[in-house]
Amino acid sequence: MTASELRTPRPGSLGISGRMRTFNKAVLVILPSLAIFLIFFVLPIGMLLALAFNESGGPLRVQPNFSLENLIRFASHSLYMNALLRSFWLGFLTTLLAVLMGYPVAYVMAKTQTAGRSTLFMILILLPLQIDMVIRAYGLIVLFGDNGVINGFLLNLGLIGEPLPLSFNQFAVIVALLQLSLPLMVLSLIGVLRGIDPSLEEAARNLGAGRWRAFFSIVWPLSMPGVLAGSLLVFSIAISSYVVPQLMGGGLVQVLPTLMYQQVARIGNWQMGAAIASILFIASLTVVYFYHRVTQRYIGGIV
Repeated sequence: MTASELRTPRPGSLGISGRMRTFNKAVLVILPSLAIFLIFFVLPIGMLLALAFNESGGPLRVQPNFSLENLIRFASHSLYMNALLRSFWLGFLTTLLAVLMGYPVAYVMAKTQTAGRSTLFMILILLPLQIDMVIRAYGLIVLFGDNGVINGFLLNLGLIGEPLPLSFNQFAVIVALLQLSLPLMVLSLIGVLRGIDPSLEEAARNLGAGRWRAFFSIVWPLSMPGVLAGSLLVFSIAISSYVVPQLMGGGLVQVLPTLMYQQVARIGNWQMGAAIASILFIASLTVVYFYHRVTQRYIGGIV
């Protein structure tokens, strides 16, 4: 046995003190991130949940009194319930469209072998993310407005007699949410699609499977981790967006984030605003949990 072998401990030969030192080093590594997570996420969320159970109109601090007033008010008013359903409907539809539109783009980018073309595609995908959403929303208003580019062009050609209702409605909100989230869906899918071995699809084709059958039998199931990650990301962004419904909806498309802003900024009712935020947070976590469980059960336990 050489001297280096004598100095190097064998796997499993570390005693309790050695394992404790390893554990302490791991704790020191994650301690800063854990502290940031607790201070800037867990603590504010906990205070938000506690504030939601205080009576409306009180001071902006957690009170020892416990009340269900805000939750009862939320459940008994159709305005809030409709806004909740509308928020999740817009999130679901945006996610579905993002998958349908983003998957072909990601597939083409993943199959592109030319370095220059692949770089160009990546620049085009990342370019919208460099512009603030407020600026992009105003650009869409100019494009979709009653006197905007699209309606002006169609009116000048005589194809329509009056402007099409393209802005300040749910259609405009969905288009803006899709523009905001589509690059994130594509980026979530590219890495997964590039990691799929092309020989698997070729083997399926050699065994008699057609192009579409090989895709849905091989590529689609193996790409589900990217679809799942991208869908959760898009859904979370869509249901929590305030700027897009406010600008593109013109105040006519009421969702939970806009109602929360009205309660806090205009009325000054922080307790009701905290209740709306808490309901949105818990409802979104519930949807994400069941979506995760269903995906695990029916798609082979991926993630």
